[in-house]
Amino acid sequence: MAINKDMLIGEILKTKPEAAEILMRFGMGCVGCPSSQMETLEQAAQVHGLDLDELVKALNE
Repeated sequence: MAINKDMLIGEILKTKPEAAEILMRFGMGCVGCPSSQMETLEQAAQVHGLDLDELVKALNE
């Protein structure tokens, strides 16, 4: 299953647990934070000032 910008962080972590390491590498240390369960990848990227396209690409590699 391909990861996209509209997926919730919690959903990504359930379907691809190894994504936590990638998210942490991008500076998203709050992957275990309760709010991450209700935040889309796009929202999280905006909050952390990340390049969304780069992040999605890394998660899908």
